[in-house]
Amino acid sequence: FGSSVSAKARQQPPPPFLKHMASQAQISKKRKFVADGVFYAELNEFLMRTLSEDGYAGVEVRVTPIRTEIIIRATRTREVLGEKGRRIRELTAVVQKRYGFPENSVELFAERVENRASCAMAQCESLRYKLLGGLAARRACYGVIRFIMENGAKGVEVIISGKLRAQRAKAMKFKDGYLISTGEPKKHYIAEAVRHVCMRQGMLGIKVKIMLAHDPLGVMGPKMPLPDNVIIHEPKEDVPVMQPSAEDQQQGGYQGDQ
Repeated sequence: FGSSVSAKARQQPPPPFLKHMASQAQISKKRKFVADGVFYAELNEFLMRTLSEDGYAGVEVRVTPIRTEIIIRATRTREVLGEKGRRIRELTAVVQKRYGFPENSVELFAERVENRASCAMAQCESLRYKLLGGLAARRACYGVIRFIMENGAKGVEVIISGKLRAQRAKAMKFKDGYLISTGEPKKHYIAEAVRHVCMRQGMLGIKVKIMLAHDPLGVMGPKMPLPDNVIIHEPKEDVPVMQPSAEDQQQGGYQGDQ
């Protein structure tokens, strides 16, 4: 019964919002933003499942008048591209068919993540595979935290919850460094990722939060400085006080009195 339903579902045409996206027809602003959001969420979920072993670290969609460019960020770009670009062509074909894009109107690119230690998604996947490999939860978490902190992060927090050892579920929290949790700077400074690990005893949840360090160039971290950051400048050198000469001491008083 289940297989027949899924077969019918596969035969159904794509939902109307996808047609709107592909043809870029005149639709209301509200519908357009909803359609864009649904498209991004579904694409992100698909790539997350497909490229989880290749250090998937997010996707960016750029719509130009000529074509739609999808930039996949990953730590291992060679695996994403595949042998002679075969895998990226397969992914392009899947996206094109699923969303009804015209021929040669969508293109996928792979972009390498410069600093994988500051990427929460990559570290979350790394922790996931450590746990699936049978490493103890505490040891796996401390390993990830040490790696992140050694590569210049300002702070990190790892939360792991579920049936860790006994039948009773519990949550463990590991923290290091300085971590903010509210306000406008959180949007720029905090990288966060959540993953689920299907273990033999049940499902585990992992959350990784990384606070990036300030970078004036905006390459390895946010360009915007923290609003409460205090910079203490070096004191200026004091000019030495000159001793009065013998002539000045003899004159004394005001010049007008003489």
